[in-house]
Amino acid sequence: MYRRERHSVTDLKTHLGCVTKYRKKVFSEGLKLIEKSFRAVAEKMNFRILEFNGEADHVHALIEYPPKLSISQIANALKGVSSRRYGQACNQKPHKKALWSPSYFAVSVGGAQERSIVSIHQKSKPS
Repeated sequence: MYRRERHSVTDLKTHLGCVTKYRKKVFSEGLKLIEKSFRAVAEKMNFRILEFNGEADHVHALIEYPPKLSISQIANALKGVSSRRYGQACNQKPHKKALWSPSYFAVSVGGAQERSIVSIHQKSKPS
């Protein structure tokens, strides 16, 4: 589905991966809170989380975004807000102040690649 705006029609999607600081396994129960935080940021910044999944030490998100946003802006906002909310919920962070490693993985996706990522995310969702 294309994003239609006043002066553009786009289909920009990225697969974003974020890991916890020191790859510590901290998401035993907090993964739902991270997903909720990601979706709140997406709504506020006008992009969409198409798929979300993760394990104890990392998360993956398939994101559709407008051309006015850069991937670094999206990643920084997602990681900043989710880290703050995770700490406010009295969850233990792997480092004094940081939940996330400062790095992230991003790759553009589309077509068959997008369908295979969606399929992988759906297969690995806990029942």
